[in-house]
Amino acid sequence: MTSLREEFFQHQTQTTPHSLAIEVVRAEGSYVYGADGTVYLDFIAGVSANSLGHNHPRVSKAIKDQVDAYTHVMVYGEFIQQPQTALCKLLSDLLPENLNTVYLVNSGTEATEGALKLAKRVTGRAEVIAAKNAYHGNTQGAMSVCGTEVQNRAFRPLIPGTKLITFNNEEELEKITNETAAVILETIQGGAGFIVSENGYLEKVRKRCDAVGALLILDEIQSGVGRTGRFYGFEHYNCIPDILITGKGLGGGMPIGAFISSFEYMQKLQDHPKLGHITTFGGHPVIAAAALATVKEITETNLMAEALRKEQLFRTYLQHDAIKEIRGKGLMLALMLEDESMATEVVLTCMDQGLLLFFLLFEKRAVRISPPLTISDEEIKLGCDKIIKVINQIIAKKASH
Repeated sequence: MTSLREEFFQHQTQTTPHSLAIEVVRAEGSYVYGADGTVYLDFIAGVSANSLGHNHPRVSKAIKDQVDAYTHVMVYGEFIQQPQTALCKLLSDLLPENLNTVYLVNSGTEATEGALKLAKRVTGRAEVIAAKNAYHGNTQGAMSVCGTEVQNRAFRPLIPGTKLITFNNEEELEKITNETAAVILETIQGGAGFIVSENGYLEKVRKRCDAVGALLILDEIQSGVGRTGRFYGFEHYNCIPDILITGKGLGGGMPIGAFISSFEYMQKLQDHPKLGHITTFGGHPVIAAAALATVKEITETNLMAEALRKEQLFRTYLQHDAIKEIRGKGLMLALMLEDESMATEVVLTCMDQGLLLFFLLFEKRAVRISPPLTISDEEIKLGCDKIIKVINQIIAKKASH
């Protein structure tokens, strides 16, 4: 009889040559429990997806209550379902006036696809400007606006018409012209190393888009839903997008995405052609119920303000000569280490010692820290002490050789 581990490697497609392969039996709060008895403090939160940690009682109750009422009944946008409508209304209430109509989908990459289609439909243009080292998802359209050839080359040809600019480089904004349908940017670049806007960069992009009639799409899949200390990251800047993309943390651990724009723009998906965008399971009532509970918990408590305070705890505790920089905002942080090999060793050694950290897609010197917003001060101190201890162990081992 084969073990679960053997079946995992034989029958479930792997996405890297070296899966972390922790066999999970339970997760609660800030902890993941392994089948071998190991208890892991979770500084990943499902790659920013488990906003409220694992098995949060408010989210779990919402899921169970909705399962008892009904699950999937009809493709998106045809039947009136309370969880969907309540979620869309709440998101609209939390956003600027022009972001008042929500299209719920199943994932962040689907939200990217919908946003790109909407921008082309609204402007009648085809060109899209994206950033180098951007990441907006892994479907063909999303990959077309991901600015890294390492990821893209094996899957070309992708959708044509994308031009790349460098995030925070104002001189390249001239590439945005009256041929441009949309500029798509992560409010905080994720895979590139948690890079934040500098010197009013996002505001200058907004001004350039207005000047040439291009739409601005901001991707808040990672940075949204309270992670940076505001409900959406763009609230730190004087820059309101025409289309907002969200996902990950919105579902409280359940799969969801959404693109959000004005009622005027979103109406263009209704006709000419009809079914301009469609999804079977987007806005699934169980998922919508989980997301609604998640958003209410984050906005009705002090978790967003606490994210900024907790950021300072991480910056205080994680001081070491080997840590060259801590990038990011709120509880979206990246430790920049000397090189890729040290970053890899820190992640793997910490895992062996009961702390879950992870990598970033394109910045190989980085170690991701994106814990649940609910993480306690004591858990932060515990995890940071472990990171410092592991770094010292690695340095001592190198010195002894």
